[in-house]
Amino acid sequence: MTTDDEAGPLDRELREFERHLRSERGLSPHTLRAYLGDLRDLARHADAVGLGGPDELGVAVLRAWLARQHAEGMSRATLARRTAAARSFTRFLHRKGVLAEDPGVLLGTPRLTRELPSVLSQDQAAHLLDTVDAEGPEGLRDRAILEVFYATGVRVSELCGMDVGDLDTGRRTVRVIGKGDKERTVPIAETAVQAVEEWLRVGRPVFAAEHSGDALFLGARGGRLHASIARRIVHARIAAADDVPDLGPHGLRHSAATHLLEGGADLRSVQEILGHSSLRTTQLYTQVSVERLKKVHRQAHPRGAADS
Repeated sequence: MTTDDEAGPLDRELREFERHLRSERGLSPHTLRAYLGDLRDLARHADAVGLGGPDELGVAVLRAWLARQHAEGMSRATLARRTAAARSFTRFLHRKGVLAEDPGVLLGTPRLTRELPSVLSQDQAAHLLDTVDAEGPEGLRDRAILEVFYATGVRVSELCGMDVGDLDTGRRTVRVIGKGDKERTVPIAETAVQAVEEWLRVGRPVFAAEHSGDALFLGARGGRLHASIARRIVHARIAAADDVPDLGPHGLRHSAATHLLEGGADLRSVQEILGHSSLRTTQLYTQVSVERLKKVHRQAHPRGAADS
């Protein structure tokens, strides 16, 4: 076991910060892993540059750490996240009294260029769902998974976390536990309800085992479906469909949001369905819809090319 004397200059404080994040912040497991991975890299950098202790962590050390990663070609999105992680850590140290001043407030945030997400057309989405091979229990499960992804726009972790009792077939809604354990109720299309009901009636009993619990979707060994398997299923089923780009589960989420807006849904409703904390995130999909309409206009209007 490594003693505090043998550990790096930030390791002890980093362990305390991890306990703080796990107990008080309510971060999603993915965000927690990302933050801790970022800060462990910062701790290694601090050790490499000879930092004497956490009280010596200043803005120069932080900027040198970020500059090194920028020079190595790290994306702006990752640099922005690492900057946010460093700010959270230095704020924690400042509040504890370890740092007399908080150097994190002096860090600039890399400007992010938000690319519009790729989405399926409505015809491509319909073709994918209509051509899924639903033979056998595995096929029934996979079709239900694709239907739920497209019908609700849920994240992979949210789909895998669903229990049998979360689906209300009478009201055609599903209960979703999102980031930060926030619960929301999402409407679900009748075709998706039918696909899930058939999976529950015919497919799930074949997979079910003593350790299955209440999990809605099961893996081959009867346990709750893992996110990596859910992603693999989506990629495989899309690959089997002709002329459908492989956008993965998140592409189905983007497609669901875009198609809702194209169908007349208002931004606030789509925000609630997707579980976005900020309306600005949802507004990105309005840009997708406008770009798609402009493309159609250029292709179909007699003077479209001149308007572009």
